[in-house]
Amino acid sequence: MNGFFVRKFVGFVATLVGASLVVFLALEILPGDPALSILGVDADPGALAALREQLGLDRPAAVRYLSWIAGLATGDFGTSYTYGIPVTEMVAPRLAVTIPLALIAMALSIAMALGLGLVAAANHGRPGDFGAMIVSQLGIAVPNFWLGLLLILLFAVSLGWFSAGGFPGWEAGIGQGLKALILPAVALATVQGAILARVVRSAVLEEIGADFVRTARAKGLSRRRTLLGHVLRNAMVPVITVMGLQFSFLLAGTVVVENVFSLPGLGRLVFQAISNRDLVVVKDVVMLLATMVIVINLVIDLVYRVIDPRHEVAR
Repeated sequence: MNGFFVRKFVGFVATLVGASLVVFLALEILPGDPALSILGVDADPGALAALREQLGLDRPAAVRYLSWIAGLATGDFGTSYTYGIPVTEMVAPRLAVTIPLALIAMALSIAMALGLGLVAAANHGRPGDFGAMIVSQLGIAVPNFWLGLLLILLFAVSLGWFSAGGFPGWEAGIGQGLKALILPAVALATVQGAILARVVRSAVLEEIGADFVRTARAKGLSRRRTLLGHVLRNAMVPVITVMGLQFSFLLAGTVVVENVFSLPGLGRLVFQAISNRDLVVVKDVVMLLATMVIVINLVIDLVYRVIDPRHEVAR
């Protein structure tokens, strides 16, 4: 058991280092001058030199990389070139939007997947199966930004149940904050929930014919109790693995959805930083998002080991 956790921790650290190298190389080492990208080709040479010094581009690449990593480790994300304020002050309030949005979307995705997947598996080869899979196929085919626009037109413009965009802030009340995140969460969750529903269906169908299912049924357990109490737990092993991968897609999807709904989250911050050529902010936020994805995948690996009884047998 200890060896397992040590291997996972070493892999976690190695992945973080690899991700930081990719982000750093992509934004600072590859051909192109970040200072020239920010100020434009007609910039004054003196201004370019001053900006290169301000950004630390006059130092060796290895020194810049180690300085950046040391800053991230101590919570110093540097200062935004565009706004002239610490990146930490820009990131903190936006995390309070993006993380709840991703969590709500994940919860909706799981609920949708379990509902459709179980209905399809329990009615395998019957109309319920075909209906659930048609719904999931439609969910996969619809882009989240387009679905977001449809949701705005229906529930905000036509029915007036929700606002068309924006975020009132958590200080306005938890209810108001959650209400502002419902539509974007649905837009994010639909595609991932539809994909996950197919995984749930396949996993349940693989387990439903196992010997332990026949034993449970022979002991008098109802089909429903057998499905929910025995089959689903074993089927959740591959489902949880896919859920970990989907969280990264949900975080990536916030870049588009937060702009559709004008939400002040990390996705919108990245979009604005790219538009303003604020490479300091882009580099820090992309690394933060990558770290969140890596941490979630580590947690999923640990949960996978806990819920899968075959691990103990294999030992």
